Amino acid sequence: MSSASIAEFADLLRLARAEPQPQQLLFVFVKAALPEAATPAQRAEFAAGVGGELEPLMVVDKAADTLADFASLTAEAAAFGPPWSLVFASTQPGGDANADAVGPALDEMVERVRAGWLTGMIAFDRRGRAVALRG
Repeated sequence: MSSASIAEFADLLRLARAEPQPQQLLFVFVKAALPEAATPAQRAEFAAGVGGELEPLMVVDKAADTLADFASLTAEAAAFGPPWSLVFASTQPGGDANADAVGPALDEMVERVRAGWLTGMIAFDRRGRAVALRG
């Protein structure tokens, strides 16, 4: 599945549902945070809405064919977790045979977010638009 063809969350759902194997969507919700030892320049950038570091808040997996849309995902996130800034998404083949792989895959996504290694994941803003992050 090419991330170049994904401009919004609906594109991700459409492409995942078109795959020959059922797809499991994996999500890591994050917030932007100011590093503990932030410099005055970093503090100013953060206050202006730029910079900071990504702090994972919660994870969830959903079968692509059971998730209606971005609004239903965000409503569930609001009901069960703290406010978030971005959600990172990835996919893996679903089904009972791969159920045991979901937890480790989500753990890996969290560690990759913490490390700033975001390749293979797509970030969406609170409106469901894909966003490019600078390293």
